[in-house]
Amino acid sequence: MSGFHLAEINIGRLRAAVDDPLIADFVANLDRINALADGAPGFIWRLVGEGDNATDIQPDAGDPLMALNMSVWTDPQALGAFVYRSDHIAIMRRRAEWFEKIELYMALWWVPIGHRPNVEEGWGKVQTLRRLGPTSEAFTFRHPFPAPDAEHAPPPVLDECA
Repeated sequence: MSGFHLAEINIGRLRAAVDDPLIADFVANLDRINALADGAPGFIWRLVGEGDNATDIQPDAGDPLMALNMSVWTDPQALGAFVYRSDHIAIMRRRAEWFEKIELYMALWWVPIGHRPNVEEGWGKVQTLRRLGPTSEAFTFRHPFPAPDAEHAPPPVLDECA
């Protein structure tokens, strides 16, 4: 058994403020999707702000339209099942309605069991992935790296939506 869990951050730049009617359907689905994650096999933790979601947490103080979500899972397979094989996929397929297209919107990395990453750590992983591409420090579903105490890399999760 590994002594590590998989952390993830996904970021996006909203097309309008969270309280704008353009974003209303996204916001209306947050509680349902977060509850789905909370009950998913392999789920460990997710970042929450004052409204039991992360919409009030700003990853980039210079851009109030930047949004983020962070969570910790037992492994890439558990996270992949939630992201690509649950009701979450229907919302993710609509992200262009609510978010501007950005080249890199997600980073994965291993954390010791019990560690809860903070926003600065997650934001740093996005920057590392942008700068270096997939490495053991920050990677993607398509280019996974093994946990530090594992012998083999997990298989890629190839269900990523473009």
